[in-house]
Amino acid sequence: MDIKHISFKDINQVLAHQLGNVFQPTYSLEGSCHYRRNPLGDLMEHLVPHPEFKMLGVRNIPQLSENSLAYSSFTWAGLLKHLRQMLICNAKMEEGIDWQVQPPSSGLPTLGKMSLNKELRFNTSIANLVILRGKDVHSADLGGFKDPALYTSWLEPVNAFSVWKTQRAFSKYEKSAALVSNSQFLVKPLDMVVGKAWNMFASKAYIHQYTKFGIEEEDFLDSFTLLEQVVASYCNL
Repeated sequence: MDIKHISFKDINQVLAHQLGNVFQPTYSLEGSCHYRRNPLGDLMEHLVPHPEFKMLGVRNIPQLSENSLAYSSFTWAGLLKHLRQMLICNAKMEEGIDWQVQPPSSGLPTLGKMSLNKELRFNTSIANLVILRGKDVHSADLGGFKDPALYTSWLEPVNAFSVWKTQRAFSKYEKSAALVSNSQFLVKPLDMVVGKAWNMFASKAYIHQYTKFGIEEEDFLDSFTLLEQVVASYCNL
């Protein structure tokens, strides 16, 4: 966005933009004139089919500075091609897309569970929701998100992928798309956080500041166990 000195206000604006693109009203059904009444409940229904997997990530495209918008034009085919590749290579922005990453070939036997030490290049999904806003939204082809190779084997793509639409544009973008994904996106960063926290706990760093308020060492151990189970569950998709 060409911001020279990034402030918390700038970061909050990006967060608000991404969440706004998810939670602004959309139609409840294809061709419906009624907006959905419970977007958060619908989000959970579509994206959290199992209580052990409930970590959701958001990606948004395009996201530019206002000065650049006047000189930019987008097609649904281009936006959705980039958004799909952002999903499967776990890129946070268009600039970080690795076009070499591809879904595994369908029908091949699984080569065993992937370890955390191995690079998680392909980002396996449990469920995805794409939200489209803007001009000619009903002409957008979403077939690329229905590929069974993108998803875990225990959920059919027809149940794993959902789309919400509205022809009302978001902010100043003629066309925009948001992706809310329940996928392996968090495995590496969460595992790194847990590892650092374990090291601090082992060296007793700051523990006394918690214990004086009634938080015991067993509470830390319970939290580590819980988070390590989350990491392991997503890693083994």
